Amino acid sequence: MLPGADDLPEILLDLAVPHEDINELVALRGRLAADPQAMDLLQRCVGVFVHHMGQIDRRMEMRLLPESLGPLGRCFHVFVFVMSLPFVRAYHEERGIPAEVSRRTLADLGRNMEVQRRRTGTYGLLVPWWISLHFHGELYQLGRLQFQRARLGERTAKGIREAGRDVGPGDLCLSVHIPDHRGPLSPTACDRSLALAAEFFARHYPEERYEVAVCHSWLLDRQLQRYLSAESNIVRFQKRFRTAYEETEPNDTGPVAFVFGDPDLPVAQLPGRSSVERAVGDHLRAGGHWYTGHGWFPLS
Repeated sequence: MLPGADDLPEILLDLAVPHEDINELVALRGRLAADPQAMDLLQRCVGVFVHHMGQIDRRMEMRLLPESLGPLGRCFHVFVFVMSLPFVRAYHEERGIPAEVSRRTLADLGRNMEVQRRRTGTYGLLVPWWISLHFHGELYQLGRLQFQRARLGERTAKGIREAGRDVGPGDLCLSVHIPDHRGPLSPTACDRSLALAAEFFARHYPEERYEVAVCHSWLLDRQLQRYLSAESNIVRFQKRFRTAYEETEPNDTGPVAFVFGDPDLPVAQLPGRSSVERAVGDHLRAGGHWYTGHGWFPLS
C-alpha cells in the first residue's frame, strides 16, 4: 500500500530524506494516487522487486526514467522503495538483523537524495540501482564501511586464483563500499567495521561462507600514493588490498564526482582545499588519468 499523506513524512524522515524534499514528495504522492496507470505500474514494480528478497542478483533492474517525466520520473523509485519498506523490514527481522543496522542501512536512501540535490539542484534519486542493494537485503552499513553480499566477477576471480586462492567466478565474496558521510577512513574505524562484518555475516547468514573481500574504487588507484603521505588514511586503506587486476579504461569523472560533488566541474576550476582535492585536480591538470582500482584480501 502507498502510505497516506499523513504517514508519509514520518517514513521519509526515518529514511533520512532531506527536510526540503518532504513536502515535494507528499505532493507527488497525491499525483501518483490519482493516476490509476501510474499506481498500477508502481505496484507491479514493487511486486517484482520484493519477489526474490535477499537473493543476490535477483532484484529488479532499476533504470532511470526519461527526463521528460520530470519530478515523477526522478522520484518514481523513491516510492518503489517506500512501498517495499515493510518487506525488507520483515526480511531483516526474519534474519535477526538488529534494528540499528537496518535503520542505518536504509537511511542511505535519504543521503543519496541529498547527493541528487547537491549535484543537480533538484529532488529525486540519482542512482536507484545503488539503493536497490540496501532495500533488497544485499548490502549493510556496519560501522564506517558498507558490505555487500556479492559474487566474484571473472577478472577478479582470475586475479585472486593466480595469487593462490581456490576461487572461481560466481563464488561468494563481500564487496566493500566506502560511504563519504562517516568521517575519517581511519585504520581503527576500518578494523572495527571488518570485525563487525565478520560477526554479522556469520550470525545472520550462517549458510553463506565468505573467503575474500573485494573493493572496486578509485580510492584504490595506486597513483594516489604519489600525492598523499604514506600515513594518510587512504594510503593505509589501499595497503589492506592486493591488486586483482589493472583497469585500462580511465575513470576521471568518478573522483571528481566523489571529491567535489559534481562530475562535470571544469578541471581547471577544481579547488585544492585538501590533500585529496589537490591530488585529484593536479593529476588531471597535468594530463593524467584516474582509474578504478580492483583489490581483494582474504577473510580467512
